[in-house]
This record gives sequence, structure tokens and C-alpha cells, in this order.
Amino acid sequence: MGCLLKLRLSAPEGPAGSRRSLAVALVLAAVLLYFAFRGVSWGELYQRLRYARLEVLVLVMVAFTCSYFCRGLRWGVLLSAVGRLPTLTVFWATATGYLGNSFLPARAGELIRSAMLARSTGVDVGYVLATAVTERVLDAGVLVLIGVVALTAVGELPAWLSSSMQVMAVAGALGLAGLFCVPRLEPLIRVVVARLPFGARRARVDGLVAKFLLGLRSFQDPARAAKFLGLTAVIWTIDTTAAIVCARGLDTTLLPQQAALLIAALGLASAAPSTPGFVGVYQFVTVSVLALFGIAQGEALAFILVFQGLTYVVTIALGLPGLWRLAASGRVGIVGGSA
Repeated sequence: MGCLLKLRLSAPEGPAGSRRSLAVALVLAAVLLYFAFRGVSWGELYQRLRYARLEVLVLVMVAFTCSYFCRGLRWGVLLSAVGRLPTLTVFWATATGYLGNSFLPARAGELIRSAMLARSTGVDVGYVLATAVTERVLDAGVLVLIGVVALTAVGELPAWLSSSMQVMAVAGALGLAGLFCVPRLEPLIRVVVARLPFGARRARVDGLVAKFLLGLRSFQDPARAAKFLGLTAVIWTIDTTAAIVCARGLDTTLLPQQAALLIAALGLASAAPSTPGFVGVYQFVTVSVLALFGIAQGEALAFILVFQGLTYVVTIALGLPGLWRLAASGRVGIVGGSA
């Protein structure tokens, strides 16, 4: 667990700060749940949940499993700048990350998956974390694009949604710009780092900065970029299809563009640190988005409760074995490169 300890020691918050962050997250979840469930018809919600078609929902869990596997493959594409890592090792690390995100606040799963993969492969943790950051920034940019295209299915947009999309579009553009510009500023960054008082740890810090910048540059290789974007298209197609199938299992109809907009909104809402497992966030966003298409509150809540619940089932089923396998295994090494 050495990598986990290093990440924890470098965190800016101590135990008191962590408790405050958790308290804020729980209050936010409670507020969002209140607004999401306010005025709901509990009878309608119960009836929709009661008559859910289980055989259809099993297909949704299969789709989620395929999506997680493709996410592991996609992360492996970015990681391959230092050599090819074992596919299953990256998959298990991806699963542990989603497990952490599902039950811990502040997207702690990103740190967990990076630390566990670095420990299992011997690849520098700074590099691994940089590829995870790169993946998240690129994902946000793609989701903004999906959301903008899907919004053509909606007539006049509510002011809150229009403003939110504008903010996310600007944030996505700035993130992508930073992703491509920061590695090009390496000489300046090294000068700044050289002037900081690191003392005996300077060599370690210099190496960490170099590996982190290498991770940020991983997408700039044309072949890796093409593979990454291809897998991204597959992932979000699977997730959109899973939403349509899940809705159908609850006798709700979601058109492809409606499902795409919802998935983009949920993805963007979960991109920033928020509540543990995005509880409250998902419910509020789903009710707000599906209302644009005339879908009743109880119908929308039944959908997201089942959709999120199935996500938890798959995440636990994959994340716990992944955590055990990575914690119990020794270093597996890399192929075709060195850390």
C-alpha cells in the first residue's frame, strides 16, 4: 500500500478537513434528494419499481460490465506510452476506482485506482495519475459534445440548463487546452520546480514532475488518440443503450437522443467531486432532464433508482474482487517498455 500512503500524505487536508468535506457532501446529498423527491407520487413510484422486468435489467448489468471492460482497455491505451500493461490488471484497477467513487466522496476512486495500479505494475504513480486525469478531461470534453448534439432534440432550453451547458463547455475547452499546453511548458515548469525548497527530495520531485508530464502527453500520439476516441465512442454508445434498455424494463420510453442527453448530463454532473456515490446528484439531474421530455417525476425517479442501483451491483461485483486481486498480487511488470 506504499503508493496509497504517499498519496494520502500529499493530500492537503488532514482528518478534520476530511470530516468537513464529508459533512458538506452529505448535506448536499440531502438537499438534492429533497428537491428530487419533493411532491413525488409514492404510489406511482412503487408500482413502477414493483413491475420492473428483471430479465431486461439483467441485460443492463451485462452492458455495464462490457462498459467497464472497455474503460479498462481505454485507460490501457493511455498507459501504453511506457509499455503495454496486462489488460486484466488495468481492468481490475479500473473496477476498484469505480468502487471507490461509488462509496467515497471527492472522486477518491481516481486516487485509489492510480495507486493500486502503480503498486501492482511498478509504474511511477505520478505517471499513472496523470493518465487518469487525462482520461477524465477528455471524457468531459466528449460529454459536452454529446450533450450539445443531443440538445437539438429539445426545443427552447430552460435557463438553468443553458447556463450549465455554457459553463461546462467553457470548462471542457479550458481542460482540453490545458491538456495540450501544459506538457509544452515543461522547461518553464522545471525552472519553477528548481526554485522551490524541496531539499533532499528534489530528485524525487523532478522525477515525479517528468512522469506526470509524460502521462499528460500520452494522448498526443496519433495512434493512441485514435484508439482512445474509438473506445470512447463504444463506451458511451453502450451506456446510452443501457439507459434505453433500463427504461424499457420499467415501461418507460427513452429515445436515443433523450438517453444521450441524460447520460451526458449524469456524466458531467459526476465529473467534479460531489456526494459519495453521486447520491442526490443523479436523482436531481435525472428528474430535471427527463422533465424536458414530459416524463413524470415518479417515472424518472424509478428509472434512476434502478439504473444507479444496477450500477452499484456491478461495481461491487467487479470492484471487490479487483481490490483483492491487486492487493494480493505481486508486481506484474510491463511489456515493451520500462517505467
